[in-house]
Amino acid sequence: MDLSLIAAFVAAAFLLSVAPGPDMLFIVANATAGGRRAGLVAALGMSTGLAVHTLAAALGLSALFRAAPEALEVVRLAGAVFLLYLAVTSWRAGRRTPGEQEGPARATVPRRPLRKLYLMATLTNVANPKVILFYLAFLPQFLTTGASAWPVWVQLLALGGLFILVGLPVDATVGLAAGSLADKLLSRPSFRRRLERASAVVFGGLAARLALDSH
Repeated sequence: MDLSLIAAFVAAAFLLSVAPGPDMLFIVANATAGGRRAGLVAALGMSTGLAVHTLAAALGLSALFRAAPEALEVVRLAGAVFLLYLAVTSWRAGRRTPGEQEGPARATVPRRPLRKLYLMATLTNVANPKVILFYLAFLPQFLTTGASAWPVWVQLLALGGLFILVGLPVDATVGLAAGSLADKLLSRPSFRRRLERASAVVFGGLAARLALDSH
């Protein structure tokens, strides 16, 4: 795999990981209710869910591309449409007035046993159809082809592993700090708007790349 492509992937993965989303809000809510250990366990559960998605993408997409190589272009175009949708919705969220911003879901989250919390976090991520679509949209654009390229399934496993390695420290930090710093930052409209707009730019750029990439 090309090192410059890997660097671009890591940078994009980091920006996407720090942008507030359902997974981060789940972690914050449970960490606020259950403490630092609960936040860390929730982050680990989310990463476990991503590992399941990575394995499914590697097995399913590699088999699909071997049987029908042209399917990669279909996936790229479908992914571009989905990423464009995410860009528009993220940008619109970043333009909301402070009163319209959703808070970090602090209220009424009960304390749960850590094992149950881990399982809930994993299943929440695995059952999220947007994560499935996101994997189909995000990972294929970083695949390389040619005689010297790694097999598709190996590339998908490597990219998925990198995504988890980048995202887990971010989620763990948010979980550990949810009782103080993270909770305050997520509740500040100006901070949240900046992250939403940064996400919109990332999604829009990836959509353009997917749509224009003919390789």
